Amino acid sequence: MASSSSSSKLVFLMCFMISAFGIAIAAKFDQEFDITWGDGRAKILNNGDLLTLSLDKISGSGFQSKNEYLFGKIDMQLKLVPGNSAGTVTAYYLSSQGPTHDEIDFEFLGNLSGDPYTLHTNVFSQGKGNREQQFHLWFDPTADFHTYSITWNPQRIIFYVDGTPIREYKNSESMGVSYPKNQPMRIYSSLWNADDWATRGGLVKTDWSQAPFSASYRNFNANACIPSSPSSCSSNSATSTRSSWLNEELDNTSQERLKWVHKNYMVYNYCTDSKRFPQGFPADCLQNS
Repeated sequence: MASSSSSSKLVFLMCFMISAFGIAIAAKFDQEFDITWGDGRAKILNNGDLLTLSLDKISGSGFQSKNEYLFGKIDMQLKLVPGNSAGTVTAYYLSSQGPTHDEIDFEFLGNLSGDPYTLHTNVFSQGKGNREQQFHLWFDPTADFHTYSITWNPQRIIFYVDGTPIREYKNSESMGVSYPKNQPMRIYSSLWNADDWATRGGLVKTDWSQAPFSASYRNFNANACIPSSPSSCSSNSATSTRSSWLNEELDNTSQERLKWVHKNYMVYNYCTDSKRFPQGFPADCLQNS
């Protein structure tokens, strides 16, 4: 345990001592990701520029990044399952491993035709999550590709949709709340059946006559520190523009956009759920409501 902790601290300090770091990856999916399950239901197409996941009654499918990242800005374009996608979940997230894992989640909860998708977000630190915020979107996420981004730095995590911030989660360690900063995380994505909870709390089940369900991915980009590759964190491999995410925060315009999203499209916030927290809201809600 001591050596693991020392290793994590070394990586963390290494990233901090460098004035500018990061790499830009104009990714080919076959170079940056491994298909991890699905027995052929996940496919890399168009010379590595497109990845598709599919789900049928037998199995879903998924993939993960070859690299682990410790802080960075991650972009991915997704086109979600069209039509009656009730019961399905398309998950796209960063995660470390183990019972004390860290995790940053986008999950897209399927819908009946004509109803909006629910975009579910969560942040785990040291194995503890329960920090859910959910949103509807201001467009049809099945009609075309849209960009879903995560900026993760030592001060905050920002979730973006097409460049519009929808959620900011600030480091609340000063309040005794752990924050994901020491454990490198891989990118994962999967398309799977979750009709026991995904749509209206499990009331609407998956209609398998609509299968196979399919989601598509393109234009992955990572400006990030890769702990296993020290050169990725060297100042020579980055520009100040590429590494601007290291100190990224929301300016006044972005704060107004965030308020607009929360006012018009937020459908659940753990920091306002008094029934769930009758003894008082979590400490991090003081600056993350």
